[in-house]
Amino acid sequence: MSRVLVALTLAATAAGAQTASDSGPGADFRARLKALQTPAPVIADPYAEDIASDLARIAAEDSLFDPSRTGFGPDGVPVIAILTGPDCPDCAAALTALEALVTRLGVRAAVVDTAHPEDAAIMTRLGLDTLPSYVMPDRLIRGDMPVLVLERYLSE
Repeated sequence: MSRVLVALTLAATAAGAQTASDSGPGADFRARLKALQTPAPVIADPYAEDIASDLARIAAEDSLFDPSRTGFGPDGVPVIAILTGPDCPDCAAALTALEALVTRLGVRAAVVDTAHPEDAAIMTRLGLDTLPSYVMPDRLIRGDMPVLVLERYLSE
């Protein structure tokens, strides 16, 4: 008999606990809060198309990261390319700064000199319009860039 009472008590307690959360004080409030819980909206990256376009243009320019391209740093595949050209007052300083950086990091940089028609065509196809500019396998960098920023990009 005591076993039956224990079983009934446990069953009643479990049933009571279940219905207490579904009804009783605050049940209406809990139901309203639950109704307000919606999945977080998916926010599209406003730059996704531009990034995809940049990456496609970079991938189409195999010669940018050709180990035989003029550059500096240890032998190997360049991890960054700098675009320079005539009538660029900032290019000499940018070249010097980049050479020091890649030497310190032990990586190679390619130099794309837009004084040569084939390199000027690369710049046009990449959609770059200012010198110096930089190209990495995963990004285009328009204009001169502080060494600290380049170092962070190269260290990622």
